Amino acid sequence: MQELIEKASTLVESLPYIRKFYGKTIVVKYGGSAMVETELKNNFAKDIVLLKYVGINPIIVHGGGPQIAEMLGKMGIKTKFVSGMRVTDRETMSVVEMVLAGKVNKDIVNLINKNGGSAIGLSGKDGHLLTAEKLMVENDSTILQAPEIMDIGHVGRVKSVDADVIQAVSKDFIPIIAPVGIGDDYEAYNINADLVAGSVAAAVKAEKLIMLTDVRGVLDNDGNLISSIKANDVPRLKNDKIIKGGMIPKTDAAVTALEAGVNKAHIVDGRILHSVLLEIFTDSGIGTQITL
Repeated sequence: MQELIEKASTLVESLPYIRKFYGKTIVVKYGGSAMVETELKNNFAKDIVLLKYVGINPIIVHGGGPQIAEMLGKMGIKTKFVSGMRVTDRETMSVVEMVLAGKVNKDIVNLINKNGGSAIGLSGKDGHLLTAEKLMVENDSTILQAPEIMDIGHVGRVKSVDADVIQAVSKDFIPIIAPVGIGDDYEAYNINADLVAGSVAAAVKAEKLIMLTDVRGVLDNDGNLISSIKANDVPRLKNDKIIKGGMIPKTDAAVTALEAGVNKAHIVDGRILHSVLLEIFTDSGIGTQITL
């Protein structure tokens, strides 16, 4: 009986948060271990379905870098990186699109549906959801002794997001968005999933942007969690090398979302069970929150 009472108490404690976020949109960037480990995957799906059932509108943007690398390896396609970005010719882009929009996206849709939800998979090509422009990359040149601007192929940045497409779908379904954009040349472009999530959150005026990763959040130089950051501190933290590597696009995405009116952005450890619910339904939350 005590166990049942505790379960009932937990439900009652969540009521203020359900009331606060009812009818609101929350964008979740799904990646890292939460996309790989079976227990984490199933719990993530249940959490997202629960949000939908209590009247919150989740939108999922997913990555898929490891899956792309695995498929390219199986096909014998060698990959070159410039400043951490994959050089993506037309052949490579065909594989990227096949993996992201065909395999990974539909696996997530199936996972959500299997756990009682109703999900629909989208890519930027669907209704011109994500329009992209080519991303030129700076590469330090030992020959020129100056940054060299390089064209690395079908790698893009978000030019625009059609919020109407997402909102039409999200009335009845959970949108699952692959980070593949369509350019003015009608070619497909691979876009960083964090940056897509930030742009999607900005376009739909989401209440929150939550980005799952495989670290506790933004860490200081001693490895301690920084629980809260102001958006205008991000450039300084980059300069101090506290924000570095894969954390750069996450904080950039957060700033994009916040400047468009999103209330808060959070970088949380997706290796923690129910990390999305812990962030939404507790006062303290987990990870690093970023605000204006």
